[in-house]
Amino acid sequence: MTIGVRRRMGVEERRQQLIGVALELFARRSPDEVSIDEIAAAAGISRPLVYHYFPGKLSLYEAALQRASEDLASRFAEPHEGPLGARLLRVMRRYFDFVDAHGPGFSALMRGGPAVGSSTTNALVDSVRQAAYEQILSHLEVAEAPARLELIVRSWISLAESTALIWLDGRRIPREELEIKLVRDFAALTAVTAAYDEELRALLRPVLSREPADGPFGDLMTRLIALAS
Repeated sequence: MTIGVRRRMGVEERRQQLIGVALELFARRSPDEVSIDEIAAAAGISRPLVYHYFPGKLSLYEAALQRASEDLASRFAEPHEGPLGARLLRVMRRYFDFVDAHGPGFSALMRGGPAVGSSTTNALVDSVRQAAYEQILSHLEVAEAPARLELIVRSWISLAESTALIWLDGRRIPREELEIKLVRDFAALTAVTAAYDEELRALLRPVLSREPADGPFGDLMTRLIALAS
């Protein structure tokens, strides 16, 4: 008969374990509602040992947020293959995968939570938005965005955030519908501005000219023409 021996974790390994446990708990309930005692119990260690690795709940929350923000930012990375509309749709599907899996934590971050307002939290949220912004520009094949294009892209990123928050509050609309709606919203925002801006038309024409008629962008244009007639 052999007796199992619990392996002693190194400092960094234990820190990563606690971050993972915290993320799992924050995915089910708002961080405000999760106690250090619960995190310790889920990790199988004592409360004082949690404080050995993190000074308090806020520092653990910020560490968990760091990992989550890196994960969320990575959802916007997409190979530059195929039409833009199809690429954005794949991005939105991965974005909503994240929102679906981390609902309470995502909502607490965007609406207000234990670390909201801290310089660390603000920087992490801004880093996700900036990563999304840079990825969209790269797909538009634009190195430096003119002012109106920057306004469009940043406004659309904010729209994606607010749409996700509204969806989490009851999930009354199928997420698949919202994913494609956001892609069409992007097309609509760019089309309205480009209609009155020659510089933006010149930037977008090469990208949009490769959109198929049955894609998210092409389908929107067809429906708008039918609506006008």
